[in-house]
Amino acid sequence: MEDKTKIRLTAAEISGVWSQYINDTLSVCVNTYFLKNIEDEEVRPVVEFALKTAKENITIMKEIFLKEQFPIPVGFTKEDFNPNAPKLFSDTFILMYLRQMSILAMAANSAALGLVTRPDIVSFHKRVLQRAVQLQDLTRELMLKQGTYIKPPYITTCDEAEFVQTEKFLGGFFGSKRALTSIEITHLFLNSRTNSIGKALITAFAQVAQKKDVKQFLIKGKEIAQKHMNTFEHYLEKEDLPAPMGWDSSISDCTSFVFSDKLMMFHISAMITAGIGNYGMAMAASPRKDIALKYASLIPEIAAYAGDGAKIMIKHGWMEEPPQTDDRDQLIKK
Repeated sequence: MEDKTKIRLTAAEISGVWSQYINDTLSVCVNTYFLKNIEDEEVRPVVEFALKTAKENITIMKEIFLKEQFPIPVGFTKEDFNPNAPKLFSDTFILMYLRQMSILAMAANSAALGLVTRPDIVSFHKRVLQRAVQLQDLTRELMLKQGTYIKPPYITTCDEAEFVQTEKFLGGFFGSKRALTSIEITHLFLNSRTNSIGKALITAFAQVAQKKDVKQFLIKGKEIAQKHMNTFEHYLEKEDLPAPMGWDSSISDCTSFVFSDKLMMFHISAMITAGIGNYGMAMAASPRKDIALKYASLIPEIAAYAGDGAKIMIKHGWMEEPPQTDDRDQLIKK
């Protein structure tokens, strides 16, 4: 019987494992630091679970890389964080942060499962997805217990199913607008919440950043996040719907070295990438023209911001190259 683990990895399989390795090495750094500063004993097991999961994933991925004679990525190491640094985030924020990371992991590995075929890689992504769901459950249940879970808004339920009668449902750019649909509300709430978490993370990173250009980049990101939060909250407030709470008060006054500038730049860049994806989905799911156009106008702004971040990472030699195909033109010229 053919050993299917000897089949060559596809580009999708290589990129999925490579990206997961980089993310898990970052997770080990961040959660090791968190664990040193946890005060709430109910939060500690959740961080321990996230840390253990990342370490186990790394072990599995190293075996895959060695079997494929593929160079093991550098990722992030003990040089990229200071476990003995003062506390930078509140335990409540750490819980919300882990919840957000589990959401990103679920999305990434669900997408990967739609592309991979080799049995060992399929099993790996299933494992990562299952652990991400477990982390989501752990954070949700504890936040509900502690009263820190912020639910999306409630709306009045319909008496019966209805169909759209006119194109007025799509709305225009001027004059009165129809009420928001539950789908539009969901995306506005989600994007407001992710920007709120991102703003708090960027603010904390700006406090402990070492290099001037990194600090300036993070300050700009904080301003963009606040601007986008205001935009989404405006739509919700016009409908008398609550917006998610802010997390700025969850940051301490620590200015010591906590994480390397390399780690912080990569982390924010990864979150920007996820944010662009969220905006794209929200735009596609928002029939009201003014809302769809607003998302369309915000995407270029954060895409340009992501480009600025990439330039800084390249400048300082922090951007690790993903696996690439052979450049046939260059090979021919040799």
